[in-house]
Amino acid sequence: MEEQVGSIVAVCISEKKGTVKKNIESCRIIDDFGLENDAHAGSERQVSLLSADRVEEFRKKTGGTVELSPGVFGENLLVKGLDLTSYPIGTGFRIRGVYLELTQIGKQCHSGCQIMQRTGKCIMPQEGVFAKVIRGGVVSVGDPVEVISKEPVTEERPFTAAIITASDRSFRGEREDKSGPAIAEILKASGYEIGTSLLLPDDEEGLVQALTRIADEEQPDVIFTTGGTGFSKRDRMPEATKRVAERDVPGIAEGIRAYSMKITPRAVLSRAVSVIRGNTLIINLPGSPKAVAECLEFILPPLEHGLKILRGEADG
Repeated sequence: MEEQVGSIVAVCISEKKGTVKKNIESCRIIDDFGLENDAHAGSERQVSLLSADRVEEFRKKTGGTVELSPGVFGENLLVKGLDLTSYPIGTGFRIRGVYLELTQIGKQCHSGCQIMQRTGKCIMPQEGVFAKVIRGGVVSVGDPVEVISKEPVTEERPFTAAIITASDRSFRGEREDKSGPAIAEILKASGYEIGTSLLLPDDEEGLVQALTRIADEEQPDVIFTTGGTGFSKRDRMPEATKRVAERDVPGIAEGIRAYSMKITPRAVLSRAVSVIRGNTLIINLPGSPKAVAECLEFILPPLEHGLKILRGEADG
């Protein structure tokens, strides 16, 4: 199936059953459950999606006399640019770090549907689709919705990664950031999907905020950082990383140091750490492209098993 991309127009919930859903613009989607605080989450139809293009067609057919605010048809996600009912059961929808799997197309319109009562018609029975949450996260208005095959979502899902480069000079434009792109290139060649890539100054508070937001909202499998692990007073990446940590993973940083010391004795000066926050592993890498490549060559093979454990796809 050819990959297609749409975008989210509205993110809607209703806190009580029997009430119209309202667009709250951003919401956390919970694994195997649905939208947080939505009264209909947790059912066999965890997330409902509706095409904004079909809503516009319905508006025209009714002469534009009926107010069709987002959520009025009971949809959680209003999506433009995709013909949702054209995809077979099992199709995957990827919204940044969130993965949904299509489980149902259409449904019987319940008697309380306000649009049916007012117009005698409703598009949800034919145009609405439903999905289960394979992997949760935060979705927001404007997020891209990618249509992907079933296998990467439910069976051999690619690992997802974010990248943060910490460098005052690169941030000021005085030196090109080569380490961040080097990480991305190596990860893509290893089958990873790359999400957020940031270039930030060596500011501890800013790094803490970025690490927290990415881990909590985007929930990639791993965040790789580069730079800021040395002896300079502005090198604060290990401190920022430890501040967001929920669990330490010292073996990764220790293994990288031991491996790097076989290449250069200066590796003993690295203060890099590795930790877990929520469902995301955070690994500090050195600042040079050469060292980044050497470290990833060492860590990526055993890392696969660790990430599967973190996902719940393998036993420890």
